[in-house]
Amino acid sequence: MKKLNYFLLSLIFIMITACGDDDDDNTEDVVSEYKQEMRNFVQGISQYAKNIDNDFIIIPQNGPELVTTDGNEDSDPKTEYLIAIDGVGREDLFYGYDNDNEATPTSDSEYMIAFLDICEQNGVEVLTTDYCCDHGKMDDSYSKNEEQGYISFAAPDRELNLIPDYPSSTYNENSNDINSLADAKNFLYLLNPANFSSKQEFIDEVNETNYDVIIMDMFLDDIEFTSTEINQLKLKNNGGKRLLISYMSIGEAEDYRYYWNDSWSVGTPSWIEAENPDWEGNYKVKYWESEWQDIIYGNNNSYLKKIIDANFDGVYLDIIDAFEYFE
Repeated sequence: MKKLNYFLLSLIFIMITACGDDDDDNTEDVVSEYKQEMRNFVQGISQYAKNIDNDFIIIPQNGPELVTTDGNEDSDPKTEYLIAIDGVGREDLFYGYDNDNEATPTSDSEYMIAFLDICEQNGVEVLTTDYCCDHGKMDDSYSKNEEQGYISFAAPDRELNLIPDYPSSTYNENSNDINSLADAKNFLYLLNPANFSSKQEFIDEVNETNYDVIIMDMFLDDIEFTSTEINQLKLKNNGGKRLLISYMSIGEAEDYRYYWNDSWSVGTPSWIEAENPDWEGNYKVKYWESEWQDIIYGNNNSYLKKIIDANFDGVYLDIIDAFEYFE
């Protein structure tokens, strides 16, 4: 009887273990699926834009795990994804990961650098934004990023609402014509135009700078920048040409955008998942749903088509790491 009981217990243990392994495999498949759905989304955006303008620049921000096959830093590159993008944005590489104006832990920096170097090795330019306001820390940020071969911006305010007055001259300032991201030596991330009373004031102040690349919103007070206005911004103060890149969030819906319907709320439509507790008015979306993707790209009424028609040189895709929420 004891031998029989032992046999039964052993059999049950084996069955439970096997079931547990299956659950782990299923979980890994689901996790992988959320990453792949985001890759598919970005690749679709890229294909649509480049069919209209082959030189249009695609830059996803954060979500570095997408650049390898399984999201691990020592795995093979995800070639299809890397081919679809021209650059990657990375926040908080050396400053701001835990708190603004505070050094990012070395282990976190090294983790991010492993993915960023894969991008560089595959011809994808790296643009980093550190959040620090002390001049010494800003200098250190620029220096460390240059050592890595990255294009960087030290932002004194996470609101990204001002043109920094330090350093007094743009870091790596030059009068070269910038025709691609590979030509760029610096950039300005000026997402929030709240400090500017009008589009003309915004244009005038940006035109006094010598940044090679400007990352900005295509709206000011809900009014779109026109192609004529964007063209006015494409010359540096020293006469060199620069690139204009428009911000666009694809992992969250924003209730202050032109596409928002006042009847929408969490669950209505079904692809609106939850409000972001850290950013009021921003909503996590099931980014793989066709109704949401149709808002973003693929047709003449889409957000991306507006950006292309306004004569931007590229798009800066945010909330790429939305897959983390669903995982």
